[in-house]
Amino acid sequence: MSIETTPSGGRDPEWERVVASYFNSPAEPGDRPSPVATAPADPIGDTPLTPAWTKTPAGWKNRAGVGRVNTLRGWRRWLRRQTTEHGQPAQIYRGAARITVWIRGVEGTEVAKAKHEARRAHQTYRQAQWANGKRLMPGSAKSKLSKELDRAADDSERAMAKYRKARKDARTLQSLRATAALTPLAAIEGAGLYMGGGPGGLIATGLTLTGLALVGRRTSTGELWSDRDAKIGDGDRMTETMLNRAYQDARVIGPDDTLRLLTPCTLTADGQAWQATFALPSGIPAKKALGARDGLANAFGVSAQQIHQVRGTREDHIHLRVSLKLPFSIKPPTGPLLDVEKTSLWRPIPMGVNLRGEDVSTSWVERSGLFGGEPGSGKSSAANCLLLAAALDPTVRMYLADGKAGADVTPFEPIAAMYDTDGDPERLLEILQHIWDVEIKERRALAKEHGSRKLTEAMAAVDPRVCLAVLLVDEWSSYGAAADQKTRQEAERLLRLIVQQGRALGVITLAATQKPDSDSVPTGIRDILSIRWAMRCMTPEASDTILGKGYASAGHNAQDILKSQRGVGIYMDGEGAEPELARGHYYEDAEVAAIVQRAYELRREAGTLPEAAEPDLLDRLIEAASATGRGVATRAEVFAHLAAVDTQYARAGSESDAAYNARVGRALAAGLEEAGVSVDAVKVPTADGGRSMGYRLEDLHGAR
Repeated sequence: MSIETTPSGGRDPEWERVVASYFNSPAEPGDRPSPVATAPADPIGDTPLTPAWTKTPAGWKNRAGVGRVNTLRGWRRWLRRQTTEHGQPAQIYRGAARITVWIRGVEGTEVAKAKHEARRAHQTYRQAQWANGKRLMPGSAKSKLSKELDRAADDSERAMAKYRKARKDARTLQSLRATAALTPLAAIEGAGLYMGGGPGGLIATGLTLTGLALVGRRTSTGELWSDRDAKIGDGDRMTETMLNRAYQDARVIGPDDTLRLLTPCTLTADGQAWQATFALPSGIPAKKALGARDGLANAFGVSAQQIHQVRGTREDHIHLRVSLKLPFSIKPPTGPLLDVEKTSLWRPIPMGVNLRGEDVSTSWVERSGLFGGEPGSGKSSAANCLLLAAALDPTVRMYLADGKAGADVTPFEPIAAMYDTDGDPERLLEILQHIWDVEIKERRALAKEHGSRKLTEAMAAVDPRVCLAVLLVDEWSSYGAAADQKTRQEAERLLRLIVQQGRALGVITLAATQKPDSDSVPTGIRDILSIRWAMRCMTPEASDTILGKGYASAGHNAQDILKSQRGVGIYMDGEGAEPELARGHYYEDAEVAAIVQRAYELRREAGTLPEAAEPDLLDRLIEAASATGRGVATRAEVFAHLAAVDTQYARAGSESDAAYNARVGRALAAGLEEAGVSVDAVKVPTADGGRSMGYRLEDLHGAR
């Protein structure tokens, strides 16, 4: 990438205009707040690539923070390196050993050679002395043997002289090299002691060790430590060198190819991950990079779950995020619906958070959803996010069917228009038939009345008859296994019609299953469910069954989700959207009960409770305690409230107070016992400041 610059010190009006417009333009929501004081633009001067913002107080503070983080990381990296062959102790040892070898030099080979020749010459001389079986002496009788003996004696003396000279020369050269090597060390140490005493001696020793470490910096094989050895898993910062090396090692790009960075390698604002956006070399598809997650994890020194890649706006652009810790490994935070008094399902609903900590919100209008995953993966909890949001919208009609006859939808029974929690195929068929014959028919008529082909939020604002409806079918395969062929085919036909035609008429269909194959969810229905959420799956094929064919090989494989990451899934908001890893909001059973209770009160006040959920005796007690405005109701206030809706609690004309209170009290106790409600009357404050027997609102809510 080439950058054109103007000569140092020259002014660039275009650069000044861009910088000025950046700092003077009004801040948009979510933009970085403008610094209090802005520095003049640097028109490509001494630091042509340094933004002017870095010269402001906020910029200096930011750079100081980055410097502290980098310093700490560098210190940790240095500590970890000390136990390896690249550490300072190993370098100092190699430096001392190499200086020792240099001092000893290569003269030892000459000395050894001369010594060997002297020994051989002496052996020849000894053999000549005893050639005829008796010892001869040099200079004796003038014979052939004596002449050979004289020559051997001369050769031995010359060899010994050569050996002595070689040894002397070697000692001389070694002394000179030792003097050359040790004199500076002694001088530094002596100067340090002379000028600084003990502290000076320590400083001098440190300098000596530093020199030895520099000499021994390279390993015995000639390797030198560099960023190419760095890994994020070892606490090192992400660099362009590391990025290219990782993608080369993972066989995504060739050894001679390089990535073109579109953004620098930066640490996220929360300090939880490194990220960068880059362009792949020409001819390399993004699919190849997305499918190399395991190799990249090895190259970066992290687990595969910490690697997250997303295809950019172009085929050659990739956004990479490497988390420093395993994502979603801590307890999920409290779900946001606990603090919401009321919702509108016409607006996006909070479903969870993604890897970047951003909220994942989904608009369910004219949409349908499919949740899949192995048992215990958290798909029911993810579906609960939509059900709870729908419950807090008092205008939404809820139709719930649980084929596994579990307790996931049981808390919603009091507010559901129709429900089946027994896994009864006939009841499911009844629910689907009602939606098709009644709901769809009424909604189609409303759309025609408003002169539209679909129902909208604008219509709902002026016409209270316009509302949304939610249909949940959990474990279709369980219904199919329990039903006869005729019932199964009719239910499948109705469900397909509801998904196809109910979408524009405000009917939101949701399916949840362990493996959404053709046996669990009919193919014709599964293919038209737009929003997908794949929790942990046993195989890549099961993951593809939820998200679509080819997503697992492209790096979106729900099999890679760990068992400990409950509630985590690959979320895809509609066809053509890029899947992302997200964790659905989780609500405890007590929290679900509290939200449903609030939803019940909202629907009671709005008059939208279903006919099957008329107020029971406990509801009447709650109404009486709420109507007083004190959070309590005396027995007299309870009796008066019950008498207005049920004649058995009314006073007979000739009945005394004592007889009336006793009779109504027995009737109330019997009604509560029959309903399975355990709540006792206690002393409560009256309207005039006294105290009387009655009921507290919090006790009544707790008895539900």
